[in-house]
Amino acid sequence: MKVLIFTTLFPNKVQRCLGTFSLERAKELARLAEIQVIAPVPYFPPLRVFRRWYPFSQVPCCEVWSGIVVHHPRYVVFPKVGMALYGLSMFFSVLCRVRALRRRFDFDLIDAHFVYPDGFAAVLLGKMLHRPVVVTSHGTDLNLYPRFSLVRKLLIYTLSRADAVIAVCKALKDQALSLGASEDKSSVIPNGVQLSKFQPIPRFEARQKLSLPQDRRVVLSVGLLIPRKGFHYLIEAIGQLVQDQAWSDLLLVIVGEGKSRPALERLIRERNLGSHVMLVGAKPHEEIYLWQGASDIFCLASSREGWPTVFFETFACGKPVVATKIWGAPEAIPSEDYGILVDGQEPELLAEGIRKALQRRWDAQKLTCYAGENTWKRVAERVFIRFQEVLGRGTGKEAV
Repeated sequence: MKVLIFTTLFPNKVQRCLGTFSLERAKELARLAEIQVIAPVPYFPPLRVFRRWYPFSQVPCCEVWSGIVVHHPRYVVFPKVGMALYGLSMFFSVLCRVRALRRRFDFDLIDAHFVYPDGFAAVLLGKMLHRPVVVTSHGTDLNLYPRFSLVRKLLIYTLSRADAVIAVCKALKDQALSLGASEDKSSVIPNGVQLSKFQPIPRFEARQKLSLPQDRRVVLSVGLLIPRKGFHYLIEAIGQLVQDQAWSDLLLVIVGEGKSRPALERLIRERNLGSHVMLVGAKPHEEIYLWQGASDIFCLASSREGWPTVFFETFACGKPVVATKIWGAPEAIPSEDYGILVDGQEPELLAEGIRKALQRRWDAQKLTCYAGENTWKRVAERVFIRFQEVLGRGTGKEAV
């Protein structure tokens, strides 16, 4: 079987941490099928004065990640005003490149990540090239985008015409069904964890390597520094806790980078929390296990998530999770053996969840065993079975 993965969420030379979940799934799928990747990036001329968009011009046209060939065709974007046009722009921009690729890599199926715009463009490509399309929803595509009326119509079109829909949690599957996906073509396959990257390490050793204090209780959070991740609420929660002398040793470590960093730095200064909160910036994915190992607990205060892959990376390191009870989080944390769910992002709720988690004794072996039930290898095997089912329905190759 030859599979063309189609997604904007894939690492590249400039954004090395982008869509690591897509890379991990692709690496395991590559053991079962021949894989190539089309990962479009926005077109922008190499003008350094535009700091946000200039890096896209530095992404190579083609590169290799973990032995997988990745192509980066350009598509035109219309910042802030043209979201409903992104899907069509992506389709027309990559069509010639995909047709040319098919001559030397005659793929049987298109595997698209993210329902819009990626999945929408992939469905159009599938119709044009007579290839079946499997679309995977990861979160924002279905828990946010349906609020926009025009994009909602494009989501409905994509979900109703895809040959199969995979959701990373049941909450997203239910949303997909409400938007036109058919029950018999929809399934839930969560994201996984790579156990060779994430494994327990003695806390003392991890803190020594990271130059973190040995005598502090450490709360870790990882993610893009953007509003929906709720880091400002988490910082406020730590501020409330450390007012009590019994919790004055707390240290919140936030791994990640993003547009909210200046606001978060300002909040830390205003609350006089410089000795209790560290913003350490983005770190390579293969180093995150050290930060997990150095922590006592992990906390995610997001307002929206699909299936938080970082939960299982945390469990694999033998650590529990405190998280907001949203979308796939209750499915990932089915009992208090694995973590504590709180009912909202309010600092008071987060503070109480952190307090409970730090006061409990956790079974690290149970946590790591739970992570081992959901490896990327198992995920890829389930996805591959879906591919076989789709191809078995009789969608054949036809010349355009």
